[in-house]
Amino acid sequence: MSWDPVYRLVKLIPRGRVLTYGSLARALRLRGGARAAGRAMAATPSGKGIPWHRVVGERGKLLIREPYASLQRKLLESEGVTLRESRVDINICHWHPPLGKSSTTNRKKPRKSK
Repeated sequence: MSWDPVYRLVKLIPRGRVLTYGSLARALRLRGGARAAGRAMAATPSGKGIPWHRVVGERGKLLIREPYASLQRKLLESEGVTLRESRVDINICHWHPPLGKSSTTNRKKPRKSK
């Protein structure tokens, strides 16, 4: 499976905002939910400009282990995100992904009968 759709969505997260693994999984309808999103983020290729640090756990918790946890904290703080005890205030910083096109938008409208 390609994680490209995950990385494309993560690239859309603005500076100073975060998305949870669960929200990421729901937005992309990933089979396996938040765990699948976590696997995708763990496999993030370096040097591609993917802001992996903007994806956090449920209720804003930083879930990555050291030494990357310190780096994630520094990167988030450099973007103006305030952390308290390894948590982001999800009520302030949560980003809501744009809604995708529904399956009905691409359907042709039925013709009116004469």
